[in-house]
Amino acid sequence: MKAEILCVGTELLLGDIVNTNAVFLSRELAKLGIDVYHQSVVGDNSERLKSCLAHAMEQSDLIITTGGLGPTYDDITKETVAELFGLPMELNETSLQEIKSFFARIDRPMTDNNKKQAVMPKGAIVLQNKNGTAPGLIVEENGKAVVLLPGPPREMKPMFLEGVLPYLRRDAQTTLVSHNIHIFGLGESQVESMLRDRMEQLKNPTIAPYAKDGEMLLRITASAEDASHADAMIRPLLSEVSDLLGDAVYGVDSGSLQNAVVQALSENHKKLASAESCTGGLISKRITEIPGASQVFDCGICCYSNEIKRRVVGVSEDTLARYGAVSRQTAAELAAGARRLSHADIGISTTGIAGPDGGTKDKPVGLVYVGVDSDWHREVLELRLSRGYPDERELIRWLASSHALFLALQTIRRLQR
Repeated sequence: MKAEILCVGTELLLGDIVNTNAVFLSRELAKLGIDVYHQSVVGDNSERLKSCLAHAMEQSDLIITTGGLGPTYDDITKETVAELFGLPMELNETSLQEIKSFFARIDRPMTDNNKKQAVMPKGAIVLQNKNGTAPGLIVEENGKAVVLLPGPPREMKPMFLEGVLPYLRRDAQTTLVSHNIHIFGLGESQVESMLRDRMEQLKNPTIAPYAKDGEMLLRITASAEDASHADAMIRPLLSEVSDLLGDAVYGVDSGSLQNAVVQALSENHKKLASAESCTGGLISKRITEIPGASQVFDCGICCYSNEIKRRVVGVSEDTLARYGAVSRQTAAELAAGARRLSHADIGISTTGIAGPDGGTKDKPVGLVYVGVDSDWHREVLELRLSRGYPDERELIRWLASSHALFLALQTIRRLQR
């Protein structure tokens, strides 16, 4: 089955809203073995939307739209699809009652224009919206299907999972299962050179590399009659690749480096604290994005000034005078100070020059020291993170925080050896 995703909304074209819906839908369709051949974005214009839909129906079997199901005059997706299929519009009483119940539940008045959301193309399969006022729908004709979903992700995602997924599974012949190997410290070209022969040999399962800032991901995917068989096909290859890449693998299906750190801390009953200079709290932010972080993360200290490094964290005045704030010695004392203040098991630190100004010949922009301190391991890394890009301050800060998280993870894993 060939599928196409068409996201509707002028705000998407203008860049006011990031289009996360297409990412979610592509991943979910891939799990079903449905190939997404095209993705498009169109504004709230009836003629342009009609043209896009007509073209999509010529080249695809399944078209999924998001957006344009609201109560206002420029929400025209349903009406355009009805016109394209030659279907009259009619009031769906069940949808109208659900919309009324939604407003009663949130104790807000329902305006007349909300009734527009209960008007559907005749014969459409209506999808209940438990998280908003816009029902979704499915229109079928001549082996083609158009699925219309609301634009807000908090409404679109559950509607797809609860309503569209069972509909699509009726005709699914195969299931795709993927597992992700997360890698830090090895570049895409290096990993590809290590695995190229294997990747070229494989047909099912397959390995696909994806580069990210400072890390990369290998997605291993298998197709089978059901998920359990596909998973069984993947497992030996997961072990083979993980063994080959060794310590550079920070997790399988971990989601993120910070999630892997929080999980490892929790499994080993350890706590972490940080003292950050150049990253300015980014490590703390990333860790506290993860549910359960409060059980393993004691505190994060943002110590930009030398005074705070000295007075709060305990970096010695002699160290700052002799070596400077950006130094191996200061990074070591910051990590130790964070651990001492919080009584955590592990302290991590960052200090460096993120730029764009402030660098010297001896200490250029991108020089960062990352430290870790624990009873069983102490280490300071010297990093050169500048890539020569314009406006790379945030990239340097991100990479520094990633190195600190990875160093913390490696320190935890030393306990298991």
